[in-house]
Amino acid sequence: MGSNDFLTSFFDTIEYHLTKGLFGKKYPTVLKEFYNGRLSYQSLIQAETELKEIQQRLKKFDPSKVVWDKFDLTKRPPWGDDISDEITDLSNYFVTSEGKDLFEVLFDAIDKAKAEKTELVVE
Repeated sequence: MGSNDFLTSFFDTIEYHLTKGLFGKKYPTVLKEFYNGRLSYQSLIQAETELKEIQQRLKKFDPSKVVWDKFDLTKRPPWGDDISDEITDLSNYFVTSEGKDLFEVLFDAIDKAKAEKTELVVE
């Protein structure tokens, strides 16, 4: 998917902008279970629901509002502000090293895990 910093930034951005610092209270499945690298089969539907809401809410934020490190808000991504014109807000900011939208990758992985009736592990 990308570097560890990339995924941490994804979760930090969600936490900072959408939960007002209440880590895991608003989106417990995504910010607790998934953040720790694993979604149980029983949690897949809830995670999908949370991710859809997160994706919608992140549309309100300009790409410059990305949080690279919630503990040091002055840190910026290695590429700085040099991003594709296709990135219009934080809902489409996170693109994997293969050039795929992270939300779409996650939704596809959840669909596959549901079809196989298995947990989802992030490595």
